[in-house]
Amino acid sequence: MARKERPLEGGDGALLEFATALRRLRHEAGSPPYRDLSARAHYSVATLSGAAAGRRLPSLDVTLSYVRACGGDPGEWERRWHAVAVELAVGSAAPAGSGDAAEAAGAGGPARQDGPDGLPYVGLAAFRAEDAGLFFGRERLVGDLFTALTRHRVVALVGASGAGKSSLLHAGLLPRLRADVPAPTVSVFTPGPHPLDRARRALDGHEEPDAAERVLIVDQFEEVFTVCSDAAERARFVSALVGAARRPGSGCRVVLGVRADFYAHCTRHPELVEVLHEAQIVVGPMSAAELRRAVVEPARRAGLTVEGSLQATLVAHAHGQVGVLPLLSHALLETWRRRRGAALTLDGFHAAGGFEGALAQSAEALHASLSAHQQTLARQVFVHLIALGEGTEDTKRPVAREELGQDADTRTVLARAAALRLLTLDQGVVELTHEALIRAWPRLRGWIGDDRERLRRHRQVAEAARAWEGVGRDPGALLRGTRLALAHETLAPPALGLSAGEREFLDASTAAEAAAGHAARRRTRRLRCLVGALAVLVVVAAVATGNAVRAEGEVTRQRNDAVAQNLADTATDVAATQAGLAVQLSLTAHRLSPTARTRDSLLSTLMTSLPAHDKEVVALAYRPDGRQLATASGDHTARLWRTRGTDRPTLVATLAGHDDDLRAVAYRPDGRLLATACADGTVRLWDVADPARPAVAAELPADGGDVRALAFAPDGRTLATAGAGGGVRLWDVDDPARRTPSRTALLTGHRDTVRAVAFSPDGHVLATAGEDATVRLTDVTDRTRPAGLAVVTGHETAVFSVAFAPDGHTLATASGGRAPVRLWDVSDPRAPAARAALTGHTDVVGAVAFSPDGRSLATASDDRTVRLWSLPRRGRPAALAVLTGHTTAVGSVAFSPDGTALASGGFDTTLRLADTDLDRALAGACARTGPRITRAQWSSYMPYLDYAPPCSGLERP
Repeated sequence: MARKERPLEGGDGALLEFATALRRLRHEAGSPPYRDLSARAHYSVATLSGAAAGRRLPSLDVTLSYVRACGGDPGEWERRWHAVAVELAVGSAAPAGSGDAAEAAGAGGPARQDGPDGLPYVGLAAFRAEDAGLFFGRERLVGDLFTALTRHRVVALVGASGAGKSSLLHAGLLPRLRADVPAPTVSVFTPGPHPLDRARRALDGHEEPDAAERVLIVDQFEEVFTVCSDAAERARFVSALVGAARRPGSGCRVVLGVRADFYAHCTRHPELVEVLHEAQIVVGPMSAAELRRAVVEPARRAGLTVEGSLQATLVAHAHGQVGVLPLLSHALLETWRRRRGAALTLDGFHAAGGFEGALAQSAEALHASLSAHQQTLARQVFVHLIALGEGTEDTKRPVAREELGQDADTRTVLARAAALRLLTLDQGVVELTHEALIRAWPRLRGWIGDDRERLRRHRQVAEAARAWEGVGRDPGALLRGTRLALAHETLAPPALGLSAGEREFLDASTAAEAAAGHAARRRTRRLRCLVGALAVLVVVAAVATGNAVRAEGEVTRQRNDAVAQNLADTATDVAATQAGLAVQLSLTAHRLSPTARTRDSLLSTLMTSLPAHDKEVVALAYRPDGRQLATASGDHTARLWRTRGTDRPTLVATLAGHDDDLRAVAYRPDGRLLATACADGTVRLWDVADPARPAVAAELPADGGDVRALAFAPDGRTLATAGAGGGVRLWDVDDPARRTPSRTALLTGHRDTVRAVAFSPDGHVLATAGEDATVRLTDVTDRTRPAGLAVVTGHETAVFSVAFAPDGHTLATASGGRAPVRLWDVSDPRAPAARAALTGHTDVVGAVAFSPDGRSLATASDDRTVRLWSLPRRGRPAALAVLTGHTTAVGSVAFSPDGTALASGGFDTTLRLADTDLDRALAGACARTGPRITRAQWSSYMPYLDYAPPCSGLERP
């Protein structure tokens, strides 16, 4: 439900004026809910509402996205933003306790104090204890952490990746502890793959009899979940740490540096729940003054100045943003490398690539400096240093140096990457200098995406190898059968580096498998001899053979299931760039193992996809004869497409003229009139009798603000519109010659924006769904005197879509929450009854649609999927298929009038068409594959299967 914004109060005058202007812009745009702005701007609701809160200046990108979403002038607002940013930077120019703004701005004294490497900034790396002289801006947080540690035995320091936790611990807390009297013994370590060993060394070693206490600082505590694969050791490690600190008479205190997206992982351990409840310090974004100190003070101590315009730009970009400190530090280092004399300048900053581009530019410079072979090695090295996230972001993974190879080219890659501070080489271990590189370097993200499944398999091999070592190389811990076959794919090009131990493990597994096969063949020969010599054992031998065949069949089935699942995932990954190959992989997967997973993959890869608009597709509707489809978009246009089944649609016409984002589109039942609804409150009726030459037939008065939904009555004589303010309007559109249709009724009752409207098949009942989490049923038999029938409640959040089944007895509604899709029995609309709740989507469901025969339901969600459900006359609804392919939220869905095709529109600007019948899709699949899969491609994706292209003559699975 939309909430009223809090009034602006206090704070800087320029900042309040800026926030007030943003709110005024939104009001002039019709006060769209922030969820709608979020969909247009591609920023979260919290970020956009915070932009107009007046507490801090939003980043330029956030501001311009907010402005575009509200229909403002980006050029004007960019100039306004820069003016405010400079004013705020000047206003906070002097640090606390200094009255000399010029000195604070970098006019600097003659004193020079470089870091240990002679650099004023550390770049991507975290600050170390020896960098304390360059560590500025976190003085208050260091004090808070130190105070918390004096009051509690265990303290958790929680923050996003890039918030500065490691720097705070090493360059902030550690020097503060060492300066204490008496100074405690301090041990700093990361968990690594065997955290319990490291904890024991920290607890047992480094005794100093004169020390009052001992402090253990566990940096990058999330490694317990990403690098340590032994759940039992993980639990013992947590218990050992917390127990050591809380043991009666203990002089031990513990600080845990935890990445925020692993917070939920911590809550699985009761000891940590208590710690998080009692003593946690959250590392949030730096204030503007803190950022300015972090930028200016290291330069001043090095005898340098920071140009005022550069200060303003850096502070404005980073202010209020989490996880940006590594990018800021790297940008400063690269700007320092391009300094003009003793001055860091805005021109140098832009030459370095800017705030977000400096890191990617450095990484690309490394890549460009390498030979083709070295580039291949660099890919293997960087990807090998990634730990894949399971419900969290990907993280860095420390790797032993010998795992990466000792050849000259690998040494060159490592040396150059370390020189650019992209990698850190320390005590025989190599790791990414910071996880910000994963987010900021597009090439690395692409590598990870391409190799994600291979990485996952390599991690499984590594864990199995460690388990094998842990049980004394027991042959029973070696890989067998399907798991070994899949593991061998890890070695297929492009190969990922395997450690010596992992190679030894795979070699031992392969040898054991071969020995087992040889033994099995020897047993078979012996069995044949026995059968020939001892006829009395024929029956026994037959039974044994039958069991062996069944066992072999079970092994084959398990292998096929695993291979098919992998192929289905791979097909989904390559579908966007190699559609024909994706179809063949899906066909092969479904032939090997015809499961729901492979069926979904096949249906998804067979979908027709095309870019339909310049911005998000927000609504779509089929013409009643099924030969035309209308789409509406945030690019202010609607488009008409000629359709035939799931063949690629042909653009017929573009309907332009609206001045804002379109919200909804609907055909009149005769198909000759099309209605479009706009965020500026206008509704236009288009004559589309000749779809190649559409013309505006009429326009409804804009008297209700943003129009979010519309629907024609079954008889085509009435149009319902709804949107901001909670009102629903009925219009008489019976006379197409009337340029301004008349309003026949206004329905009230919703307390917030109405997001969806639908007429029952007989036209007597109108269902309306709103952001107040209710659905209202209204009797509209008399279009001039509507009468309320019932209010349907039960949804946890706003209701975004509503649809009647063709028989009129069932109503489907969509929202968010734990059960986002609900079915209601509305046989008696005065007493609707809950029929079923459908779960499976992992995000808000924005659209529902019944098939023409009423036996299926389609749902579209922000989780980027479309789901199909069967609706039996008796019994509960059941999931039919999960269709993937959209790369962002899916906001609209519709069945073709004959039910053979399902259309979906996404915020990724695409329109996708799926065949609703698997048998029919299979029959035509090979016509859509393009070139046949080659032997090289086959061996790359399926090295353990004989080459058998699925479209050499389609075989039905």
